[in-house]
Formats: sequence, structure tokens, C-alpha cells
Amino acid sequence: MRRFSLLVASLSIIVTLTTVGSVSIGFRDKISNRFGSFFRSLKNVFGSNKKVESSFKSDDELKAGIADFYDKSSGIWLDVWGDDMHHGYYPTPTFNDHKAAQLLMIENSLRWAYGIEKGGIFNASARIESPFQFVDVGCGVGGSSRYIARKVRSELGDVATIKGQGISLSPVQIQRAKEFTAAANLSDSLQFDVLDAMTMHTTLLPKSPEAAPSSGIYNLTWSMESGEHMPDKQAFVGELVRVTAPGGRIIVVTWCHRELKPEEASLSLKEQRLLKRINDAYFLPDWCAGSRYEELLRAQGLQDVRKADWSQFVAPFWPAVLRSALRPRNLLRMLTAGSSTILKGAIAGLWMLRGFQKGLVKFVIITAVKPQL
Repeated sequence: MRRFSLLVASLSIIVTLTTVGSVSIGFRDKISNRFGSFFRSLKNVFGSNKKVESSFKSDDELKAGIADFYDKSSGIWLDVWGDDMHHGYYPTPTFNDHKAAQLLMIENSLRWAYGIEKGGIFNASARIESPFQFVDVGCGVGGSSRYIARKVRSELGDVATIKGQGISLSPVQIQRAKEFTAAANLSDSLQFDVLDAMTMHTTLLPKSPEAAPSSGIYNLTWSMESGEHMPDKQAFVGELVRVTAPGGRIIVVTWCHRELKPEEASLSLKEQRLLKRINDAYFLPDWCAGSRYEELLRAQGLQDVRKADWSQFVAPFWPAVLRSALRPRNLLRMLTAGSSTILKGAIAGLWMLRGFQKGLVKFVIITAVKPQL
């Protein structure tokens, strides 16, 4: 696998360089300089097998890396994949409309969580009082927020007041979220801010003395592929629960590792090494199994706690990402972006694909309801 991956990456660069034709000497020099960065990225991602330990010295270093990664990589992702910065849901192995698959991921996550197979989700679930408030934790450029806002409005009517709040560590993502939302005429319903999900209650919740700690404000707390970045899963779940209103629903869609077998105390060293390579590229802390989220939500006293493994429904995603990265135009852009972070992220897609193929990486959805007071 390692030799094959190196070969594919190296051949792709050669193909790119031979297709650009008569470019300027200065441009060729720029590409040449990117070779060093590229192969340093290969070394970092393919790495040594001797140790399995975190590459991040502190939570602050991890958060700074997350913000920098998305600041630098979001532009290329938007250009290639659009404003939904997450996996797609593929109902069949041959389904190949990737944009539709990303929208299906949002739609099917909502339907599964609320238990509504057909018809309206919000008007068929527990009575929603106006205003309908939701928070998008790790919102990217706001794709999920805009989808949810449109869906609530279409189901509850124009009389419904919608207040959506998106948060991200990336200033670049938040700025783009505001721009896309203004273009969609949804700025009156959606707000986006640079905030840390691990302490979001301090900014998002009312600060009045009479506000009880258990009284959150959001009817829906949504986390689409942000939980994997959170260094303390217990504290993260605590924040989700805290900001959710009584009777509100939490939906977490995230990357997990496989469930351990009864006789296992931990993942194998080989599995740990694979996850470390992914962590180093995508600025991730230690992984957990999906059952960990179930345990934490139940410990908080939540109801209707459920989990599902959707790995089979996202299987076509990473092969499609890798194919798009190897297109000459996209690879050339990554090489000239001036950031080894972007290259490492692209190369690490190979490890994500391998993790899924080996059954190590799992794509998990979890939901729960906060009890009424």
C-alpha cells in the first residue's frame, strides 16, 4: 500500500508538470520548490512506525492547527466540492452524484434522528415553538445551517422565526459562511461567529442570574463532522447538552474508531499508527468508539439515545476525493498553494480510505433528546 501510494502521488506530479506545457521559468521554479514541500509532507504522513504518541503538545496547539488547516484548505475544497464540507450519503454503491450525496447526508441525518421517514420532519415531530433555534457546531462555511434554515421555513411556513448560530475556529470559514448566507438571503436568520465549541456556552447562553445551568436555548444542536476534532469528548458532550433547550435534540455525525472486542483493551499498534498519521494531517486528538458518545449522553440523563454505523453509506466518498485531488488542475493548485498543510491533508486521504477498508474507521451518527424540565 505504501509503495503504491507513493507511486500514485509521484506520477501525478509528473503528469501535472508535463501537461502545463510552455510555462514560464519562474512558474517552473515555483513548482520545483513545491517538490521539497511535497516530499516532506510524504515523510510526515507516511512517517515512522516506531512510536504512537500525540503530535500536539497542548489543546491550544491543536486548536491553532485546526484553525490554520481550515483557513488554508477551505478555498480549494470550495472550488472542487462546494459549500458542504462533509461526507456524502450514498444510498447505493453506484450512486455518483456527489453534491446530491452531501445534501442527502444532511437530510437523512435529520430524518433518522427525528424518526421521520417520509413527509415533513419538523412539522411532524414534537411541536416546535417559534422561534426555532439551532446551533451548528463546527459549521464550516454554513452549508448545513442554510439547509436546515430553508427546511424549517419550508415546513413551518414564512411565519416561523428561525435563529441559527454557526461556530467555527476558522476565521476564513466564518467569513465565507457570512458571504454565502448573504447571497442566499438568509442573513436575517443565520449568524456565524469564530468560537471554540469546548467553551461555547459562555458566549451563546444568556448571562442573566436567573438562567438555570440546565436551561439551554437551542431546539436542535447539530454537529456534522466536528466531534473528531474535540480533545475532550466528555467536555464536548457536556457543552452540547448545556446549550440544548429542554426537549431539544442533539445530532452528532462524526468519525470514530471501531468498537473494541470484549477481549481487547485497546486498538492494535498497527491501527494506532494508522490513526496517528490521519491525526497529524487533519489535526485530530485521540479517537473514540461510537459507544463512548452513547455512554456520555446517557450519563447526562438524556433520552432517546441512539447510534448507527453509516460507514457503508459513505464508502464512495474518499475514492471520489482522491480522484478529484489527482486531477492535474487540482493537484497543481495544491502544489502552488504554498502550504504543506494542504498537501498533507490530501495525501492523508489515502489513510482515511485504508482505515475504512480495514474496518478501523467508522462513520457514526448519534442522537439524543434533552429531557423536559
